[in-house]
Amino acid sequence: MARKQLSEPVYNWNGFAGRQDLAAALAGNVAARLTKAIDERGTALLAVSGGTTPAKFFAALSAIPIAWNKVTVTLVDERFVPASSPRSNAGLVAANLLQNKAAAAHFVPLYHEAASIETAAAADDAALKALPWPLDVVVLGMGGDGHTASFFPDAENLGDLLDPASSRIVLPVHAASAGEPRLTLPLARIVDAGFIALHIEGEDKRTAFDGAMGPGAKKPIRKVLEAAPTSVEVFWAP
Repeated sequence: MARKQLSEPVYNWNGFAGRQDLAAALAGNVAARLTKAIDERGTALLAVSGGTTPAKFFAALSAIPIAWNKVTVTLVDERFVPASSPRSNAGLVAANLLQNKAAAAHFVPLYHEAASIETAAAADDAALKALPWPLDVVVLGMGGDGHTASFFPDAENLGDLLDPASSRIVLPVHAASAGEPRLTLPLARIVDAGFIALHIEGEDKRTAFDGAMGPGAKKPIRKVLEAAPTSVEVFWAP
């Protein structure tokens, strides 16, 4: 049920002394949620983020013995680069998550070769409709500028990305600060998830998060927390 007024971000803060402790706790939470989804509907849908932060979490999650053959993994967002690129989120997931027990999971990438980012997004939007929506679990990251997913503050279509009524599953993103075009799930798909986690590490990210939650802040991460119908679980370690 949507809130009457989307004005205040609601979240639970989960702080840890070390990053390995965070990785283990987040992995345990995610595995429990995926198992619950499998028990209830026979399948589970997980969306994860890229960057340098989630590698330890991915490794911890990959070792947990759940029914991975019933789990579909996709990405929150992706750079418009092939999996062989060091900047590919799909490459990061393949190397760190789709290993060990989690090798049995079904992975659905966002990138595929196309003439343009718009063409790729339209093809993804059609293809990903077949997945068992809504997401059971989504794990977000956050940049120092307050972006999450590929909701960059300077994105040309930021209004479309943050539209809570959007019917799209994948949208293209053009933002000068992004470095290259991106593909992303829009806010509407993210906040519909049964469990939303935000994984951040380091004092700089804590400062950025606190600033985004401050009075008058208009950062994209705040928009997501405001729109989420349930509390977002924030996992942080220094």
